[in-house]
Amino acid sequence: MSQQTILLLVIIGLLAGMLSGLVGIGGGIIIVPFLVYFLGFSQKDAQGTSLFILLLPVGLLAVRNYYVEGHVNIKIGLIVALTFVVGAYLGSKLLSRLNDDVVKKIFAIVMMLVAIKMLFLDKHSNKSKEPKQTTATTTLLKD
Repeated sequence: MSQQTILLLVIIGLLAGMLSGLVGIGGGIIIVPFLVYFLGFSQKDAQGTSLFILLLPVGLLAVRNYYVEGHVNIKIGLIVALTFVVGAYLGSKLLSRLNDDVVKKIFAIVMMLVAIKMLFLDKHSNKSKEPKQTTATTTLLKD
């Protein structure tokens, strides 16, 4: 592996990590496009590698900081995490039936829809739609 490739991988990791810690994104939105467009990965290879990266506890320290500040809803997080595992399994099984171009288009459409929603359709404050915010300590005591 060349020094240039290693440097690019370090930059991808730092950027994805910083954005993950800052605004909760990084895996698919940062890592996958960088691997495809800067390192020549296929869409499927980029997605598989991104999932491998996220499989390890890369967000552990960031989650700790959010938890200490009272910004982690453990009950909701566990429900979504457990169902995420099932969804990821089903999605990865479906992946084997689709060609790379179709997967790349699905990925792009999802990113565009999320961006359009956030830019143009999210006019109201989310405060009334969010679950009641509690501190991490309060959440643990209630459970």
